[in-house]
Amino acid sequence: MLSLAIVGLPNVGKSTLFNALTKSKQADVANYPFCTIEPNVGVVEVPDERLLPLSTTSKSHKIVPTAIEFVDVAGLVKGASEGEGLGNKFLSHIRETDAIVQVVRGFTDGNVTHVHGKVDPKDDSEVINLELIMTDWQTVSKRLDKTRKNAKGVMAKELAKELALLEKIDAHLQAGKPARTLEGDRSFVIGEDEELILRDLHLITMKPMLYVVNIDEASVGTKKEFNLDGPYIEISAKLEAELAELGEEDAKAYMADLGITETGLDKLVVAGYKLLDLVTYFTSGEPETRAWTVKKGAKGPEAAGVIHTDFIKGYIKADVVNWKDFVEYKGWSGIKTSGKLRLEGKEYVVEDGDTVYFHVAT
Repeated sequence: MLSLAIVGLPNVGKSTLFNALTKSKQADVANYPFCTIEPNVGVVEVPDERLLPLSTTSKSHKIVPTAIEFVDVAGLVKGASEGEGLGNKFLSHIRETDAIVQVVRGFTDGNVTHVHGKVDPKDDSEVINLELIMTDWQTVSKRLDKTRKNAKGVMAKELAKELALLEKIDAHLQAGKPARTLEGDRSFVIGEDEELILRDLHLITMKPMLYVVNIDEASVGTKKEFNLDGPYIEISAKLEAELAELGEEDAKAYMADLGITETGLDKLVVAGYKLLDLVTYFTSGEPETRAWTVKKGAKGPEAAGVIHTDFIKGYIKADVVNWKDFVEYKGWSGIKTSGKLRLEGKEYVVEDGDTVYFHVAT
């Protein structure tokens, strides 16, 4: 399951957004810092309009979408890496997630104070990013000190590669650069050994990050440029909260009145999948129609392994068809005589929208 950490300064709308996305009220919302202490966790089904026609075609008994876990981390403040505002406690909650969604404030509301007294999305992002970088620098600095002590005598040659990498990461972070930009530095050559060291460090800034600019309701549907250093989407958390209170049909009617076609969750799912380079494939039959998520470029055995790890070793071949053809030709029975069915071996690369039946040895 994809897991996203929602971070940001206090009072930027993180918990309002979390409650709207998860259609819950478990995250406290208040006009003061640290009203959220422990992280709130919510699991949301990923909306996918392809599931219903696939299920109808197969006369499936149930539909199983993929899901996203949102982790609402308490508001971070300047000095969080040094423990300000219970910062280190909050930062530790980010490490187990796949990516970071950083909420920055783009709305104006005299009733909701800003911890820095001004609405400036870029300034918000710079404060948070520096705290994340400083947290990683502390991690690397401690590891570097330990490695330097151990890299003496007979251990010098064995630890030389790790020491060189740690020194480069240390300098990179001290320069105010996140770990995810390491590969853009020409002085870095990250091989398999280096990948293992990096993975073992569990650096927060190694995770992909997406900005969500929390805008005014009146700004929804308009396009404004924000000078941020990464990909971003615009969402009105207040509007999302209003939509979450409505039934499905009323929410659609309200969106139509506003001239918008996507909910904040829709936008976040699309942006999150793009950020993490993910694709969705389907299995469909009478028992169930189900969506599965894999990395773009995943081959047949790896994709089958998402269903069950035993399928990786037992993979023989796969019947594959695009979901639209599956629906058009009335499922597996019709596809067999359509010329659209492909029989794929172990080198098959999964494409978004593939409907697959795996043949595995038991």
